[in-house]
Amino acid sequence: MSEAKERVGIIGVGRMGMPMAKHLLKHGYQLTVCDISEKNVQEAVGMGAKAVANPKELGKLCDVVILGVGYDEEVQEVVLGENGVLQSLKPGSIIAVSSTVAPDFVKSVDEQARAKGCDVLDAPICRGRWFADEGKLLALFGGKDDVVARGRKVFSTFCSDIAHLGDVGHGQVGKAMNNLMLWITSIGLIEAGRVADSTGIDLVKLRDALMISSGKSQALEDWDQTSFTWALKDMQIVMKMADKANLSLPISGAVKELVKDARRIKATNAPKWTGK
Repeated sequence: MSEAKERVGIIGVGRMGMPMAKHLLKHGYQLTVCDISEKNVQEAVGMGAKAVANPKELGKLCDVVILGVGYDEEVQEVVLGENGVLQSLKPGSIIAVSSTVAPDFVKSVDEQARAKGCDVLDAPICRGRWFADEGKLLALFGGKDDVVARGRKVFSTFCSDIAHLGDVGHGQVGKAMNNLMLWITSIGLIEAGRVADSTGIDLVKLRDALMISSGKSQALEDWDQTSFTWALKDMQIVMKMADKANLSLPISGAVKELVKDARRIKATNAPKWTGK
């Protein structure tokens, strides 16, 4: 007899949450969603999900709740607010924080969840929207072994790779370091592209050469996907970690400032590494 599937909920079915929902439904999971966008909710319903008005109502119907909202404040509201999911989740349930938040913050959410008999799975997502569509995301897990084992079954529907990095908080540490390297490299690609372009070289041919040399990077390979939308938030998390540890990180500090203008540059005057 096959083991019963967890009842899953997603709070935030946006550009990443929607394909996650699609893959969960494809694998036969009972899925409940809520989102501030009625358009997103109706799209998920059209795929077979059940919709509810708020996280509290969602918590009544789910064993595993995946958070797909953007900021610490939004996580705080959907988990701990008056209509937060923790108001109704049954003991033994899991809140999977797939939002990118500060490590200390996710640990504080875990403490409050455990006080009500629930667990947090620290589960930020890497790779981006195209990989989400294909069900080939990377999840960076932090949490207890039994919680990770339960989460792995659910996340394997939309992740081709899952790395268990340690305790709650360590998933977010992994995501912060991943994003730090991404934005360092992406800022470098803007500057390298400007210098190279000034010589009249064909940037597409140069990119092809770099991709088989020591200049190869995932950021260069995925240049068309890079928007810098979340870059400042990511770098603020890194610098908050550095301040707590009393570390001087001059390169990271410079990148935090540079990404403020990089979103505009990427949208209007970016180096045409792919010819687009």
